[in-house]
Amino acid sequence: MLHYFVTCTNTQNAYGLPTEEGYMSKLITAFKALRGESYEQGNYQNQLYYDGANGVGSLKMLGFIKKLNGALNVKVFNSNGKINFKCGADFVKTNHRVPESLPAEALSSVGRCCSVDGDADRVVYYFTDKEGVFHLLDGDRIATLLAGYLKDLIEQCGVQLEMGLVQTAYANGASTDYIVNQMKIPVACTRTGVKHLHHKALEYDIGVYFEANGHGTIIYSDKAKQAIRAASDDETRTEEQRKTAARLLQFIDLSNETVGDAISDMLLVETVLHAKGWHPTDWLASYTDLPNVLEKVYLADRNVITVTDADRVVVEPAGLQDSIDEIVSKFPKGRSFVRPSGTEDIVRVYAEADTRENAVQLAFEVANLVFDRAGGVGSRPVKMEC
Repeated sequence: MLHYFVTCTNTQNAYGLPTEEGYMSKLITAFKALRGESYEQGNYQNQLYYDGANGVGSLKMLGFIKKLNGALNVKVFNSNGKINFKCGADFVKTNHRVPESLPAEALSSVGRCCSVDGDADRVVYYFTDKEGVFHLLDGDRIATLLAGYLKDLIEQCGVQLEMGLVQTAYANGASTDYIVNQMKIPVACTRTGVKHLHHKALEYDIGVYFEANGHGTIIYSDKAKQAIRAASDDETRTEEQRKTAARLLQFIDLSNETVGDAISDMLLVETVLHAKGWHPTDWLASYTDLPNVLEKVYLADRNVITVTDADRVVVEPAGLQDSIDEIVSKFPKGRSFVRPSGTEDIVRVYAEADTRENAVQLAFEVANLVFDRAGGVGSRPVKMEC
């Protein structure tokens, strides 16, 4: 909200009214207009379970519910406890499991759930299938869902705009392949940290950026807004094209361009799922994630490792990257990179491969290589369970 207030003020209220009421009204008005009169269609059901991580996002969502008036039925849980403790977006993403206090009915095959983090700038979705298996729909999935929907609307209204999607090295390789080869949308990779993604997204007419942890948003250039607005008023276009352009304008209003905003992003996701008539299983079926593993290696000094190429290539120690590449080459669809922490003497090792077993083995071998070549301390990395 603070980022929104500042932008409103700096644009002389052109972006909106710099008040909490102005913020909520802008999002909810756009959401209701996009939703229309039918709240359920196809496989989409108008019920969402919302994990507020015992943070500010739970309090604000309770206020949103009153103003939604049933346009989206939201059941809030984890609204009064220790922030992010065994709940929230990071817990769900890292542990691949549901948060504590999730209502029992949400574990059914029709339960659609999301978790935000304590300050409500990240959001991830998840559900359990008929066999009780947990399925995560993270920032990569959100990015592909929103970008695909925007691409369709842009093509339908006949506006020529350049759209791009920005990821980090932590994005699942299957998502990148799907975006580039199936959706035909350009993908850029930046260093970890939303400030890097945000600046890269500004290079496009419409820039979609999300980290895998669920932190991200959509940015629309002045050129894009003007072109879409003109299309909505252009009498030479078909009525359907004008309506689609008007829908795009509402989608823009629903996007909090100023900062990653879990509530805005959640409403965007719900809008697209509703429009497509999708259950989370339909969303999941878009592509299959490659199994991936994230390991930590403790070092005497993390600064012995330097990286380049959006954190994907090791520069120092010399020869370490060649050795990583040699290990990766043994695994089908293998990919691995190492990235030193910005705050403590650890190095994070990311690995993905065609199977869970191969991803675990790849992470194990690269982690031990880093331990030996970069001054590891404490216990050697051990292979995690598959």
